[in-house]
Amino acid sequence: MSGQSSPGTARALPKACIIGAGCSGFSTGKALQDRGIPFDIFEMSDTIGGNWAYKNKNGMSACYESLHIDTSKYRMQFEDFPIPDDFPDFPHHSQVLQYFNDYVDHFGLREKIEFNTAVTHCELMPDGLWRVTIDRSGAGGPSSETRIYDALFVCNGHHWSPRWPTPAFPGEFDGVQMHAHSYLTPFEPVEMRGKNIVVVGMGNSAMDIASELSQRPIAKNLWVSARRGVYIFPKYIGGKVADKASAPHWMPLRLQRWLAAKALKRAVGNMEDYGLPKPDHKPLEAHPSVSGEFLTRVGCGDIKMKPNIERFEGGKVRFTDGSVEDVDVVIYATGYNVEFPFLDKSVVEVKDNHIPLFKRVMRPGIPNLFFMALAQPLPTLTNFAEQQARWLAAYLAGDYALPSKEEMERIIVEDEKRFIGHFYDSPRHKMQVDFNIYCHDLKKEWRKGEKRARASGNPLPVPPRAASALGRAAE
Repeated sequence: MSGQSSPGTARALPKACIIGAGCSGFSTGKALQDRGIPFDIFEMSDTIGGNWAYKNKNGMSACYESLHIDTSKYRMQFEDFPIPDDFPDFPHHSQVLQYFNDYVDHFGLREKIEFNTAVTHCELMPDGLWRVTIDRSGAGGPSSETRIYDALFVCNGHHWSPRWPTPAFPGEFDGVQMHAHSYLTPFEPVEMRGKNIVVVGMGNSAMDIASELSQRPIAKNLWVSARRGVYIFPKYIGGKVADKASAPHWMPLRLQRWLAAKALKRAVGNMEDYGLPKPDHKPLEAHPSVSGEFLTRVGCGDIKMKPNIERFEGGKVRFTDGSVEDVDVVIYATGYNVEFPFLDKSVVEVKDNHIPLFKRVMRPGIPNLFFMALAQPLPTLTNFAEQQARWLAAYLAGDYALPSKEEMERIIVEDEKRFIGHFYDSPRHKMQVDFNIYCHDLKKEWRKGEKRARASGNPLPVPPRAASALGRAAE
C-alpha cells in the first residue's frame, strides 16, 4: 500500500466539502491536502476542536470543565504529529485542544477553514454533484449562499444531540432534569452543592460526573441509577497505562475478550464486590466504561447505587426496587443520537443510531459521500478519521477503486457481524469497531483496491466537475 502519493499529477482532482473542523474534519483536510485535492472546511463555530472546545459557542460540545480524555495520549495522537512528551498520560481537555490547534497550524490548515459558517443543507443533484447551502451570517456574510462540490465529507460528530430515555419516565418531577451534555461544573448550569442528585447511566460521562459531584463538599447524596451492571476498567494496571499495550490485530476477538476478563478480574475483582449490580454480559460485550475514581467513590459510600427509575412523584423518585428518595436534580448520562440535519432522508436515514456503511464510511451506490469517524472504536476516536481519510484521499486521486456494490453490501454485513454481533442490543453499540482490527482490514482492502485501480488505468471515480458547473450557473 502506497499510503501517500505525490500530488504532482497534472490532471485536475475533484473538489471536496468538509463539514466541521473537529478532529475528524481537520485530519480529513490534512489527508486531502497531502494528495493535492482541493477542499473547503466549514465550521459553524469560531474555533476548531468541536467536542473538545469547552463552552464551544456552537452549543454542541459535551465538554465539562474537569474533563480528561479517557484514552491515553499514546493512543490518541496522530501518526504524523506526535503529542508533546510533557503531556500527562491522560490530558485535560484544554491540552487536547492545544494539541489540535498545534496540528492545524503546523500543517497550514487554518486558512482552509471558513469559521462562523454553518452548513444548512446538502442536496445530491441528479448529475451527482453536491449543492451545499451555507449560512455565513455569523462571519458577517450572507445568510444563505450556495456552492457546488464534487464530494462531501460529513464530519459533524455524533456526541452533540442528547439522547433522553424513551419513553420518558412517568409522573411529574418538581426538581431539575438535565442531560450530561449540558453539565459544565458542580455550579453551572445548576448549583449542585447540598443537593440530592441522581445520575442515570453508567457510561464514561456518568462515571466522571458522578465521581465529581459525589465529593462530600458538593452533593448531599448521590445515587447512580442503572438498568444493568457494567464492567469498569481502570486507567492503569500494574502501574502502567492500561490501553498503551493493545492486542494485535490477528488475535481473535473472542480471545481478546477472554484476556480482558482475566486482566479485569486481577486488577479490580468483581463488580458486585463493590456493591455494584452484576453485569449480565461479559467484559467487552459492551462499550467499556473507564474510570480511575468511580469504584473508590462507591467503596467510600459517596456514590450509592440504584436500579432503574420507575416513576417521578413530585420531589421524590421511585426506583424499580420499590425504594423512594427525595431528589433535587436528575442528570441523564444516556448517550447521544446520530443526526445529519443538513442531509435529506433520501440520502441517509438513521434508525436507532444505525447506518450500514462500507468500512463505516460509504453508502453503496453513492460514490462521493463519506461519513468520517462515525464509529465507536476501541480504544480511541480522536485519530480514527485520520486512518479513513488517507484511504479516501487515495480513492479520490484514482489510486484506489471500490469493489462492486454487491461486494460492498456483503462486506458491510460481514463487518457488522464481526464487530457488533457479540454486543447486547443498544443504540450505543450500533457503530462499534475494534480500532486495530479495523485499520488492518482497511489496509487490506486498500491494497485490493489499488490493484483494481491499476487494472482499469487509474480513472478518477469522482470526476472534477464542480468548478465548471459553478461557472455555468454564474453565467
